[in-house]
Amino acid sequence: MTNFSLFDENDILILGIGNYLMGDEGAGVHFIKNLDDSFFPPHISFIDGGTGGFTLIPFIENHQTVIMVDATRDGKKPGSITLLNPRFSNDFPISLSGHNFGLKDMMDIMSLQGTLPEMYLFTISIDKIEPMNIELSPEVEKAIREITPMIIDLVLKIRKKQKQKID
Repeated sequence: MTNFSLFDENDILILGIGNYLMGDEGAGVHFIKNLDDSFFPPHISFIDGGTGGFTLIPFIENHQTVIMVDATRDGKKPGSITLLNPRFSNDFPISLSGHNFGLKDMMDIMSLQGTLPEMYLFTISIDKIEPMNIELSPEVEKAIREITPMIIDLVLKIRKKQKQKID
């Protein structure tokens, strides 16, 4: 499923973020792990970013568009899905999960270097982090299933916008 070939600058990267061993906090990596990429158009890269932080920069900056999936403790009902289009590190939710600091620093570095791609962030609301637990709550499992068609729809919109720029 994961594509580690050389990336074309027009490719879209779908990146799952989170800690698989922390219950619902691992929603992004569970999403990537259980994803059926055959439903997506070609030339999409999928990466389980885990809590990779700065090590993800080369993968991110080699794509024109990055769609991230991550958990957030934002006080919303568990399983709530929110789509953000962050352009700066302070556009990320304050309540993003435990690896929040690394993602914000990574955004700042790429912004300063002029290598920051178009970013989209799907957050899944969670209410707790459970260390040493790989199980997801029913609400988060449901959200992960619901997020796939939302991401496919976004990918198709991005492709349409890219095609219009070329024409």
